[in-house]
Amino acid sequence: IGYLPNSIHAVEAMLAAASIGAIWSSTSPDFGINGVLDRFSQIQPKLIFSVEAVIYNGKEHNHLEKLLSVVKGLPDIKKVVVIPYVSSRETIDISKIPNSVFLEDFLATGKGDQAPQLEFEQLPFSHPLFIMYSSGTTGAPKCMVHSAGGTLIQHLKEHILHGNVTSNDIIMYYTTASTGWMMWNWLVTALATGASVVLYDGSPLIPSPNVLWDLTDRLGITVLGTGAKWLAVLEEKNLKPCETHNLQTLHTILSTGSPLKSQSYEYVYKHIKSSVLLGSISGGTDIISCFMGQNVTIPVYKGEIQARNLGMAVEAWNDEGKPVWGESGELVCTKPIPCQPTHFWNDENGNKYRKAYFSKFPGVWAHGDYCKINPKTGGIVMLGRSDGTLNPNGVRFGSSEIYNIVEAFEEVSDSLCVPQYNKDGEERVILFLKMALNHAFSDNLVKRIRDAIRIALSARHVPSLILETKGIPYTINGKKVEVAVKQIIAGKEVEQRGAFSNPETLDLYQNIPELQNF
Repeated sequence: IGYLPNSIHAVEAMLAAASIGAIWSSTSPDFGINGVLDRFSQIQPKLIFSVEAVIYNGKEHNHLEKLLSVVKGLPDIKKVVVIPYVSSRETIDISKIPNSVFLEDFLATGKGDQAPQLEFEQLPFSHPLFIMYSSGTTGAPKCMVHSAGGTLIQHLKEHILHGNVTSNDIIMYYTTASTGWMMWNWLVTALATGASVVLYDGSPLIPSPNVLWDLTDRLGITVLGTGAKWLAVLEEKNLKPCETHNLQTLHTILSTGSPLKSQSYEYVYKHIKSSVLLGSISGGTDIISCFMGQNVTIPVYKGEIQARNLGMAVEAWNDEGKPVWGESGELVCTKPIPCQPTHFWNDENGNKYRKAYFSKFPGVWAHGDYCKINPKTGGIVMLGRSDGTLNPNGVRFGSSEIYNIVEAFEEVSDSLCVPQYNKDGEERVILFLKMALNHAFSDNLVKRIRDAIRIALSARHVPSLILETKGIPYTINGKKVEVAVKQIIAGKEVEQRGAFSNPETLDLYQNIPELQNF
């Protein structure tokens, strides 16, 4: 496994693991201890690669203490390989980390004086390559196993057939090293086309908001991928790269993580480059690829993803399981695809797998997203998650990860974490706190909770708003009901109030002033 930044070391370790038929799983150093152990402890890894420190926003962050805590929580680890990333090895003390060794010394234990030629074991198409993770909405994250053959053929389809990528291309996708996000895996697979890959570790706004455009000109980047939010931030800052940069080599800009706003399409074509292909793409960690995305042969319509991808039998279905056009429906895939997980780890009878994707419509993959397909253009508009998964700016996680931290505070008796969407489909996370007896809601408590979430998970997990509530709805059989509150704050009615043990609490979430005008 890798607990690594988006660097050459992560790519080297992943390819080395793949070459011998080992399974690779990774997360980035900004993930907190709890989040890492919730995932890695389930797969019982034997070997971990990590670094001593990282730099973000111009500041150095020591990583060894987090690494030590993670290693202590993984009893099957046989070796911890530490890669000097920020400092030289002479200044790094790894003596407290059990079974640890520096990368140089680890490599020296290999046979012979020189490294052998890299050769890949010939294995079955469905041999496992990656373990990815669900968000952990209702408990421990599910461990999704993806095959080498299925991942490779799917990614090559997207790179070559959808993106026209060749060995002349230079591709960069701003991403962390697989913090539950498959874009890192997708990016690395571009090497199979003969293209060059640019790895960027750090903030896309430091040392200046133009840093990615500077790199595009300096390195001759041809395909630049990012999150929709980054483009919106550039627009807010009134940056006009077409006036400050050459961008001669750039032919494609890709966006994912959240729906790309209509005004962002206009911004890209007016202020970045008028001849670029702007591809909004969408898929998921569950399929380690895309259901829909860019297509160089058809027009781009603002606010829409261009097309459903080749070989992906995607439709929008209503609650009766009927396809709908021009109206919102559940995103489904009606035929098998090579990139679906071969299985879930620790799911011998496949019950978790079937429940995750095939329980809503038997035999048909339901992805958990709402979408709308334009019958005239064939374009797709994503309308947000249809389940309880939180996905602000493309960072997927489950509410239970937040609850595990918040409810350790003695001042809090209960909590509820839900998403809120605006008209552009952007998502923010709202955390409601029910105070314990004789404790008052305060700014100090909010700050401490924010800090705790950031330390245990990451800054990306911190809710946009933390508000007080006097009650939290539960079902009759004792389950906390997030979906109902999500509907209410979106202005929808909850019809099945009889399913609640305390239906009066639903009224507490109507017309909350702080949630208006998002």
